[in-house]
Amino acid sequence: MMKRTLKGAAIAALALTLGSTTSADVTVSQSNDPAVSVSSHMTALLGAERMGLDKVNTRRLNKLVSLPKVEFDENRVTYTRDWIDARPKVKGGEQWACLAEALYFEARGESVKGQFAVAEVILNRVDSNRYPDTVCGVVNQGTGRKHQCQFSYTCDGIAENIAEPAAYARVGKVAKLMIDGVERKLTGGATHYHTKAVNPRWARVFPRTATIGVHHFYREKTRTAQR
Repeated sequence: MMKRTLKGAAIAALALTLGSTTSADVTVSQSNDPAVSVSSHMTALLGAERMGLDKVNTRRLNKLVSLPKVEFDENRVTYTRDWIDARPKVKGGEQWACLAEALYFEARGESVKGQFAVAEVILNRVDSNRYPDTVCGVVNQGTGRKHQCQFSYTCDGIAENIAEPAAYARVGKVAKLMIDGVERKLTGGATHYHTKAVNPRWARVFPRTATIGVHHFYREKTRTAQR
């Protein structure tokens, strides 16, 4: 009998405690199924959200949910075949043709990044007072003297036949981007390069600036005036 009395008192105390709690803080579900309680809460929250959105100015709401427009930046190059192949076909003038031809014969088997790197070397030479001041001048420097030219394909005695149109179209896009002013950031101002299969004498003197694919890149040392 004593145990029943104590149990009853405990239940009464619990009831008083729950009864004293503010109704805004505690919602007592009338169902024994917890899923019903969760569903009720979600419905209430979604309803409140809709009411809040309805009060927001339409123009402001559109501004909040709209993604920012991203302008295409020619200088933001992705050095991948997919990226370059997705770009439209290009044509250009004489200097573009010389650069595209050089990239085809010198680097068509390289990655797109490697092709951009070779193009950097050619344009870095154009900017240097030690070399001709045009792309065609740089590419054809020494042509006619067998194995004494600057770019081996121009003096190796083999006819320059473009047999891979797709590869030529790809390097043509690279050439156009470079001539149009894409930032040269791959080779650290390199003016020379060679394949890993050879070891020219100048490579022991010039500082190496990068290695991309099968090519090592070097920057010619700056000459200082002697007193």
